[in-house]
Amino acid sequence: MRILFVCTANKLRSPTAEDVFRDYPGIEAISAGTDADAPRPLTKELVASADMIFAMENHHREWIRRKHKQRPPDNRIITLHIPDEYERGDPELIALLKDKIEPRLRSLVDK
Repeated sequence: MRILFVCTANKLRSPTAEDVFRDYPGIEAISAGTDADAPRPLTKELVASADMIFAMENHHREWIRRKHKQRPPDNRIITLHIPDEYERGDPELIALLKDKIEPRLRSLVDK
């Protein structure tokens, strides 16, 4: 299952999520940013190839829904409500990501 993590700049939150879930069983984790200058900008190909998308904030989710017709169903675009106030690899951010994402991934992988 391919999981896409999305934030704005693809420098702090979404790459941290990619790092945390990179070795999760049954998951291919990737991250991207909605900003055109992001190290890995969000493309229609990335969106179309994702089985599930975790958006850090609601405006990321809405951006994906507006810009990309080829995307997972709306129930597979999950907003995490994680504000842009963490550094990459911040232990508090990692704990938040695990708390919000692991239960969803477990239920998906177990199916």
